[in-house]
Amino acid sequence: MIDFTFPPEVEEIRMKVRQFMDEVVRPRWDATDQEDRAEVVKTIGKLRYKAKEEWGLWLPHMPKEWGGMGLGPTAMAAVSAEAGKVGIGPFVLNAQAPDEGNQHTLEHWGTDEQKEKYLRPLCEGTTRSCFAMTEPEVAGSDPTLIKTFAYRDGDEWVVNGHKWFISGARGAKFALLVARTEEDPAIPQAANSCFIVDLPSPGWTVVRDVHTMSGGHNHCEILIEDLRVPAANMLGGQGQGHLLGQFRLGPARLAHCMRWLGQAELALDLMVKRSMERYSHGSYLAEKQGIQWLIADSAMELYQSKLMVLHAAYKIENKMDFTSEVSMAKHFVANSLWRIIDRAVQVHGALGYSTDTPLAGMLMQARWSRFADGADEIHQMRIAQRTIAAWNDFGSTKKATGDLPL
Repeated sequence: MIDFTFPPEVEEIRMKVRQFMDEVVRPRWDATDQEDRAEVVKTIGKLRYKAKEEWGLWLPHMPKEWGGMGLGPTAMAAVSAEAGKVGIGPFVLNAQAPDEGNQHTLEHWGTDEQKEKYLRPLCEGTTRSCFAMTEPEVAGSDPTLIKTFAYRDGDEWVVNGHKWFISGARGAKFALLVARTEEDPAIPQAANSCFIVDLPSPGWTVVRDVHTMSGGHNHCEILIEDLRVPAANMLGGQGQGHLLGQFRLGPARLAHCMRWLGQAELALDLMVKRSMERYSHGSYLAEKQGIQWLIADSAMELYQSKLMVLHAAYKIENKMDFTSEVSMAKHFVANSLWRIIDRAVQVHGALGYSTDTPLAGMLMQARWSRFADGADEIHQMRIAQRTIAAWNDFGSTKKATGDLPL
């Protein structure tokens, strides 16, 4: 039997997160002047205190020995989808990117000393971090092309390079920095290593917050000039930067999808609500076939998205090969998110285009989902390659389509 329900304890947590978001986080966030940075910081601080001390909803993805709730990937799908319905929801629970991915990475790759110095305060919520890999001069989807270079000098590494779209860099206490340490490796994937960089540090300069179509959101350009990093701050082994990055980015892609489910569901809810309230040309919008098609397409895509996320999370949780499923989920959920929000804007008309509803902001934020953590086309290329390989290896494409028991 295939059971699509959550265990009672997970369902209890899911509903508790929903209640916390509906009764505490959303009202407080809506009442906050989000243009006033000081007020935003104050609001988030108070909400994080409530999440941790009053509601027991803190660090859901990390083990209990690190102060977390010990939830696995499928349970995190439930929690993240609920938290994702409010823009700052994941941050309030200390389950936001890039810290969530960095926490998992440090837990897996860090030495005991590195964990105590960097992971513990990150889990306690007293520091923030960033992940510095993307560069403006080379394709972000191919980390083997990284030009930021590090060379050994005694007990230190000296790093020079250029990074951009480093989310959360301004205000971060440390960075996980990926740099090239091998000139001519046996394989391209063995060229990079990862370093923990204390911030601020001489040689690490935040050039600017790269503004996007939705404004500035602390996605920074970084200039790295003769940055010195202790050799003890290498995370993992020399040449393991690519391996570490893929370990981090695989589950992180799915974590994004989990949060996007909440945004997509909110957009569909708003779409249906508007269609039942708006009267035009002799009937409510909900009674018009054209609007019903928009609702139906969105409902089907959200259903598909939820199934793909749950299946990929199940494979991660059960230590199965999940690469193909996460790649397909990342592509499909990102595109569904964009289409569902866009349809909701259309049903709202001019109101949806205004900032009187959250839809305009949601749509601008949604556009980055189709290239973050791998552009659509890269995922499509890999999916096609895996499908062809499955046919060549097994005479069937079954393995490339979820390897499901049907």
